[in-house]
Amino acid sequence: MPATSAPTASARQAALEARERLLSDLPLVERRVELAGISTTVLEAGEGQPLVLLHGPGEHAPKWLRVVPALAERHHLIAPDLPGHGESPVSDGPLDAGRALAWLAELIDRGCESPPVVVGQILGGAIAARFAADHSDCVAGLVLVDALGLVPFAPAPEFGQALMQFIASPDEQTHDGLWQHCAADLDKLRAAMGTKWEALKAYNLDRASAPDVQAAQHALMGAFAMEAVAPERLERITAPTALIWGRHDLATPLASARRISERYGWPLEIIDGAGDDPPIEQPEPFVRALHQIIDDRMT
Repeated sequence: MPATSAPTASARQAALEARERLLSDLPLVERRVELAGISTTVLEAGEGQPLVLLHGPGEHAPKWLRVVPALAERHHLIAPDLPGHGESPVSDGPLDAGRALAWLAELIDRGCESPPVVVGQILGGAIAARFAADHSDCVAGLVLVDALGLVPFAPAPEFGQALMQFIASPDEQTHDGLWQHCAADLDKLRAAMGTKWEALKAYNLDRASAPDVQAAQHALMGAFAMEAVAPERLERITAPTALIWGRHDLATPLASARRISERYGWPLEIIDGAGDDPPIEQPEPFVRALHQIIDDRMT
Protein backbone atom coordinates (compact mmCIF):
# COMPACT_ATOMS: atom_id res chain seq x y z
CA MET A 1 0.00 0.00 0.00
CA PRO A 2 1.30 3.49 -0.78
CA ALA A 3 2.17 5.73 2.12
CA THR A 4 -0.48 8.34 1.43
CA SER A 5 -2.55 10.51 3.72
CA ALA A 6 -6.20 11.43 3.66
CA PRO A 7 -7.01 14.21 1.17
CA THR A 8 -7.27 17.73 2.57
CA ALA A 9 -10.68 19.37 2.79
CA SER A 10 -9.97 21.52 -0.26
CA ALA A 11 -8.71 18.55 -2.28
CA ARG A 12 -11.76 16.52 -1.27
CA GLN A 13 -14.07 19.34 -2.37
CA ALA A 14 -12.28 19.56 -5.71
CA ALA A 15 -12.71 15.82 -6.17
CA LEU A 16 -16.43 16.00 -5.39
CA GLU A 17 -16.75 18.76 -7.96
CA ALA A 18 -14.98 16.51 -10.48
CA ARG A 19 -17.50 13.76 -9.69
CA GLU A 20 -20.33 16.23 -10.27
CA ARG A 21 -18.86 17.11 -13.68
CA LEU A 22 -18.78 13.42 -14.59
CA LEU A 23 -22.47 13.10 -13.72
CA SER A 24 -23.63 16.40 -15.20
CA ASP A 25 -26.07 16.08 -18.13
CA LEU A 26 -26.77 12.43 -17.30
CA PRO A 27 -30.35 11.30 -16.46
CA LEU A 28 -29.36 10.12 -12.99
CA VAL A 29 -30.55 10.46 -9.43
CA GLU A 30 -28.00 9.98 -6.65
CA ARG A 31 -29.18 8.62 -3.32
CA ARG A 32 -27.68 7.12 -0.19
CA VAL A 33 -28.87 3.89 1.41
CA GLU A 34 -27.59 1.75 4.27
CA LEU A 35 -26.66 -1.74 3.05
CA ALA A 36 -25.04 -4.34 5.34
CA GLY A 37 -24.14 -1.45 7.62
CA ILE A 38 -22.37 0.41 4.82
CA SER A 39 -23.56 3.89 3.85
CA THR A 40 -23.78 3.36 0.10
CA THR A 41 -24.08 5.90 -2.68
CA VAL A 42 -26.25 4.63 -5.52
CA LEU A 43 -26.90 6.16 -8.93
CA GLU A 44 -30.28 5.38 -10.52
CA ALA A 45 -31.84 6.11 -13.88
CA GLY A 46 -34.59 4.95 -16.19
CA GLU A 47 -37.47 2.51 -15.97
CA GLY A 48 -37.98 -1.07 -17.06
CA GLN A 49 -36.12 -4.29 -16.33
CA PRO A 50 -33.68 -3.70 -13.46
CA LEU A 51 -30.00 -3.65 -14.43
CA VAL A 52 -27.41 -3.61 -11.64
CA LEU A 53 -23.98 -2.29 -12.69
CA LEU A 54 -20.95 -3.22 -10.55
CA HIS A 55 -17.67 -1.45 -11.33
CA GLY A 56 -14.02 -2.44 -11.01
CA PRO A 57 -11.39 -2.17 -8.24
CA GLY A 58 -10.53 1.32 -7.04
CA GLU A 59 -13.25 2.71 -9.32
CA HIS A 60 -16.73 4.15 -8.80
CA ALA A 61 -20.22 4.23 -10.29
CA PRO A 62 -19.64 7.36 -12.44
CA LYS A 63 -17.29 5.20 -14.56
CA TRP A 64 -20.45 3.96 -16.35
CA LEU A 65 -21.12 7.49 -17.67
CA ARG A 66 -20.70 6.69 -21.36
CA VAL A 67 -23.33 3.90 -21.36
CA VAL A 68 -25.89 5.36 -18.95
CA PRO A 69 -28.00 7.30 -21.51
CA ALA A 70 -28.51 4.33 -23.83
CA LEU A 71 -29.09 1.78 -21.05
CA ALA A 72 -31.54 4.06 -19.23
CA GLU A 73 -33.79 4.07 -22.30
CA ARG A 74 -34.68 0.42 -21.62
CA HIS A 75 -33.78 -0.30 -18.02
CA HIS A 76 -34.03 0.78 -14.44
CA LEU A 77 -30.30 1.26 -13.79
CA ILE A 78 -28.88 0.75 -10.31
CA ALA A 79 -25.17 1.63 -10.17
CA PRO A 80 -23.64 1.70 -6.66
CA ASP A 81 -20.21 2.69 -5.50
CA LEU A 82 -18.84 -0.61 -4.23
CA PRO A 83 -18.18 -0.88 -0.48
CA GLY A 84 -15.26 1.33 0.48
CA HIS A 85 -15.11 2.84 -3.00
CA GLY A 86 -16.27 6.17 -4.38
CA GLU A 87 -18.59 7.69 -1.79
CA SER A 88 -19.49 4.44 0.02
CA PRO A 89 -17.22 4.48 3.08
CA VAL A 90 -16.87 1.48 5.35
CA SER A 91 -16.76 3.14 8.75
CA ASP A 92 -16.93 0.11 11.03
CA GLY A 93 -16.42 -3.61 10.97
CA PRO A 94 -14.40 -5.76 8.57
CA LEU A 95 -14.92 -5.75 4.82
CA ASP A 96 -14.78 -9.39 3.83
CA ALA A 97 -16.47 -11.64 1.30
CA GLY A 98 -19.47 -12.35 3.52
CA ARG A 99 -20.22 -8.70 4.12
CA ALA A 100 -19.76 -7.77 0.46
CA LEU A 101 -22.17 -10.51 -0.64
CA ALA A 102 -24.69 -9.47 2.04
CA TRP A 103 -24.32 -5.89 0.75
CA LEU A 104 -25.18 -7.00 -2.79
CA ALA A 105 -28.13 -9.08 -1.56
CA GLU A 106 -29.56 -6.04 0.22
CA LEU A 107 -28.95 -3.80 -2.79
CA ILE A 108 -30.98 -6.16 -4.98
CA ASP A 109 -33.70 -6.79 -2.42
CA ARG A 110 -34.27 -3.11 -1.64
CA GLY A 111 -33.53 -1.52 -5.00
CA CYS A 112 -34.99 -3.89 -7.60
CA GLU A 113 -38.68 -4.44 -8.18
CA SER A 114 -37.94 -7.78 -9.86
CA PRO A 115 -34.83 -9.95 -10.26
CA PRO A 116 -32.25 -7.88 -12.12
CA VAL A 117 -29.67 -8.60 -14.74
CA VAL A 118 -26.37 -8.06 -12.92
CA VAL A 119 -23.52 -6.67 -15.01
CA GLY A 120 -20.21 -7.01 -13.20
CA GLN A 121 -16.99 -5.58 -14.59
CA ILE A 122 -13.51 -6.62 -13.44
CA LEU A 123 -13.78 -6.86 -9.61
CA GLY A 124 -17.54 -6.28 -9.88
CA GLY A 125 -17.68 -9.37 -12.08
CA ALA A 126 -15.88 -11.48 -9.49
CA ILE A 127 -18.35 -10.38 -6.81
CA ALA A 128 -21.34 -10.94 -9.11
CA ALA A 129 -20.21 -14.45 -10.04
CA ARG A 130 -19.79 -15.48 -6.40
CA PHE A 131 -23.20 -14.03 -5.57
CA ALA A 132 -24.94 -15.79 -8.47
CA ALA A 133 -23.37 -19.10 -7.52
CA ASP A 134 -25.33 -18.99 -4.26
CA HIS A 135 -28.34 -16.88 -5.27
CA SER A 136 -29.18 -17.59 -8.92
CA ASP A 137 -32.85 -17.30 -8.04
CA CYS A 138 -32.29 -13.63 -7.16
CA VAL A 139 -31.02 -12.62 -10.61
CA ALA A 140 -32.56 -12.73 -14.07
CA GLY A 141 -29.16 -12.98 -15.67
CA LEU A 142 -25.45 -12.44 -15.19
CA VAL A 143 -23.12 -10.59 -17.57
CA LEU A 144 -19.42 -10.72 -16.70
CA VAL A 145 -17.35 -7.98 -18.34
CA ASP A 146 -13.58 -8.60 -18.40
CA ALA A 147 -14.20 -10.19 -15.02
CA LEU A 148 -11.59 -11.14 -12.48
CA GLY A 149 -11.92 -14.21 -10.29
CA LEU A 150 -12.68 -16.69 -13.07
CA VAL A 151 -8.99 -17.56 -13.44
CA PRO A 152 -6.06 -16.68 -11.14
CA PHE A 153 -5.01 -13.04 -11.54
CA ALA A 154 -1.96 -13.14 -13.81
CA PRO A 155 -1.88 -9.94 -15.92
CA ALA A 156 0.54 -9.27 -18.75
CA PRO A 157 3.88 -8.11 -17.28
CA GLU A 158 3.56 -4.59 -18.65
CA PHE A 159 0.09 -4.23 -17.15
CA GLY A 160 1.23 -5.60 -13.80
CA GLN A 161 4.17 -3.20 -13.67
CA ALA A 162 1.99 -0.18 -14.50
CA LEU A 163 -0.58 -1.26 -11.91
CA MET A 164 2.05 -1.58 -9.17
CA GLN A 165 3.51 1.82 -10.04
CA PHE A 166 0.09 3.45 -9.77
CA ILE A 167 -0.74 1.74 -6.49
CA ALA A 168 2.64 2.75 -5.02
CA SER A 169 2.44 6.37 -6.19
CA PRO A 170 -0.91 7.52 -7.60
CA ASP A 171 -0.25 10.67 -9.62
CA GLU A 172 -1.05 11.96 -13.09
CA GLN A 173 1.91 10.19 -14.68
CA THR A 174 1.26 6.76 -13.19
CA HIS A 175 -2.49 7.16 -13.75
CA ASP A 176 -2.04 7.69 -17.47
CA GLY A 177 0.68 5.04 -17.53
CA LEU A 178 -1.79 2.49 -16.20
CA TRP A 179 -4.52 3.64 -18.56
CA GLN A 180 -2.14 3.16 -21.49
CA HIS A 181 -2.49 -0.53 -20.69
CA CYS A 182 -6.16 -0.52 -19.69
CA ALA A 183 -7.29 1.10 -22.94
CA ALA A 184 -6.57 -0.13 -26.45
CA ASP A 185 -6.16 3.49 -27.60
CA LEU A 186 -5.86 6.01 -24.78
CA ASP A 187 -5.45 9.01 -27.08
CA LYS A 188 -8.69 8.14 -28.86
CA LEU A 189 -10.49 7.68 -25.53
CA ARG A 190 -9.28 11.03 -24.19
CA ALA A 191 -10.41 12.77 -27.37
CA ALA A 192 -13.83 11.10 -27.21
CA MET A 193 -14.36 12.09 -23.56
CA GLY A 194 -13.15 15.68 -23.94
CA THR A 195 -13.22 17.60 -20.66
CA LYS A 196 -14.78 14.62 -18.86
CA TRP A 197 -11.44 12.82 -19.10
CA GLU A 198 -9.77 15.36 -16.83
CA ALA A 199 -12.68 15.12 -14.38
CA LEU A 200 -12.37 11.33 -14.41
CA LYS A 201 -8.64 11.52 -13.77
CA ALA A 202 -9.09 14.01 -10.92
CA TYR A 203 -11.68 11.86 -9.17
CA ASN A 204 -9.71 8.66 -9.80
CA LEU A 205 -6.60 10.19 -8.22
CA ASP A 206 -8.50 11.47 -5.20
CA ARG A 207 -9.94 8.05 -4.51
CA ALA A 208 -6.69 6.19 -5.26
CA SER A 209 -4.90 8.39 -2.73
CA ALA A 210 -7.40 7.76 0.08
CA PRO A 211 -6.21 5.16 2.63
CA ASP A 212 -9.74 3.85 3.23
CA VAL A 213 -10.26 3.22 -0.49
CA GLN A 214 -6.87 1.52 -0.72
CA ALA A 215 -7.81 -0.74 2.19
CA ALA A 216 -11.20 -1.61 0.66
CA GLN A 217 -9.66 -2.36 -2.72
CA HIS A 218 -7.05 -4.60 -1.10
CA ALA A 219 -9.70 -6.42 0.95
CA LEU A 220 -12.09 -7.06 -1.95
CA MET A 221 -9.35 -8.05 -4.39
CA GLY A 222 -8.03 -10.53 -1.85
CA ALA A 223 -11.48 -11.91 -1.12
CA PHE A 224 -12.76 -12.22 -4.68
CA ALA A 225 -10.23 -11.63 -7.43
CA MET A 226 -6.69 -12.87 -6.85
CA GLU A 227 -7.59 -16.56 -6.91
CA ALA A 228 -10.09 -18.26 -9.18
CA VAL A 229 -13.50 -19.26 -7.91
CA ALA A 230 -13.65 -23.04 -7.60
CA PRO A 231 -15.13 -24.59 -10.77
CA GLU A 232 -17.71 -26.52 -8.75
CA ARG A 233 -18.95 -23.21 -7.36
CA LEU A 234 -19.27 -21.61 -10.79
CA GLU A 235 -21.13 -24.70 -11.95
CA ARG A 236 -23.84 -23.87 -9.40
CA ILE A 237 -24.79 -20.75 -11.38
CA THR A 238 -28.14 -21.56 -12.98
CA ALA A 239 -29.04 -18.04 -14.08
CA PRO A 240 -28.40 -17.28 -17.77
CA THR A 241 -24.80 -16.09 -17.97
CA ALA A 242 -22.69 -14.48 -20.69
CA LEU A 243 -19.30 -12.81 -21.09
CA ILE A 244 -18.32 -9.52 -22.71
CA TRP A 245 -14.59 -9.01 -23.22
CA GLY A 246 -12.30 -6.38 -24.69
CA ARG A 247 -10.16 -7.90 -27.40
CA HIS A 248 -7.03 -6.20 -26.06
CA ASP A 249 -7.49 -6.91 -22.33
CA LEU A 250 -4.05 -7.22 -20.68
CA ALA A 251 -5.36 -7.88 -17.16
CA THR A 252 -7.28 -11.06 -18.04
CA PRO A 253 -6.46 -11.85 -21.67
CA LEU A 254 -9.12 -12.91 -24.15
CA ALA A 255 -7.71 -16.45 -24.30
CA SER A 256 -8.82 -16.95 -20.69
CA ALA A 257 -12.32 -15.72 -21.52
CA ARG A 258 -12.50 -18.17 -24.43
CA ARG A 259 -11.59 -21.07 -22.14
CA ILE A 260 -14.19 -20.02 -19.56
CA SER A 261 -16.83 -19.65 -22.29
CA GLU A 262 -16.12 -23.14 -23.60
CA ARG A 263 -16.00 -24.78 -20.18
CA TYR A 264 -19.29 -23.40 -18.86
CA GLY A 265 -21.17 -22.82 -22.12
CA TRP A 266 -21.39 -19.09 -21.53
CA PRO A 267 -21.65 -17.06 -24.76
CA LEU A 268 -18.77 -14.65 -25.34
CA GLU A 269 -19.12 -11.27 -27.04
CA ILE A 270 -15.80 -9.67 -28.04
CA ILE A 271 -15.51 -5.89 -28.25
CA ASP A 272 -12.95 -4.70 -30.78
CA GLY A 273 -10.92 -1.60 -30.03
CA ALA A 274 -11.17 -2.11 -26.26
CA GLY A 275 -8.90 -3.22 -23.46
CA ASP A 276 -10.33 -4.20 -20.09
CA ASP A 277 -12.94 -1.40 -20.02
CA PRO A 278 -15.31 -1.72 -23.02
CA PRO A 279 -18.13 0.37 -21.43
CA ILE A 280 -15.99 3.50 -21.38
CA GLU A 281 -13.80 2.85 -24.41
CA GLN A 282 -16.38 1.42 -26.83
CA PRO A 283 -19.78 2.37 -25.36
CA GLU A 284 -21.93 1.82 -28.45
CA PRO A 285 -20.62 -1.70 -29.28
CA PHE A 286 -20.82 -2.56 -25.59
CA VAL A 287 -24.48 -1.51 -25.32
CA ARG A 288 -25.35 -3.41 -28.50
CA ALA A 289 -23.67 -6.56 -27.19
CA LEU A 290 -25.35 -6.26 -23.80
CA HIS A 291 -28.80 -5.70 -25.27
CA GLN A 292 -28.34 -8.64 -27.64
CA ILE A 293 -27.41 -10.90 -24.73
CA ILE A 294 -30.39 -9.73 -22.67
CA ASP A 295 -32.83 -10.06 -25.57
CA ASP A 296 -31.57 -13.54 -26.51
CA ARG A 297 -31.15 -15.08 -23.07
CA MET A 298 -32.55 -13.00 -20.22
CA THR A 299 -36.05 -11.80 -21.13
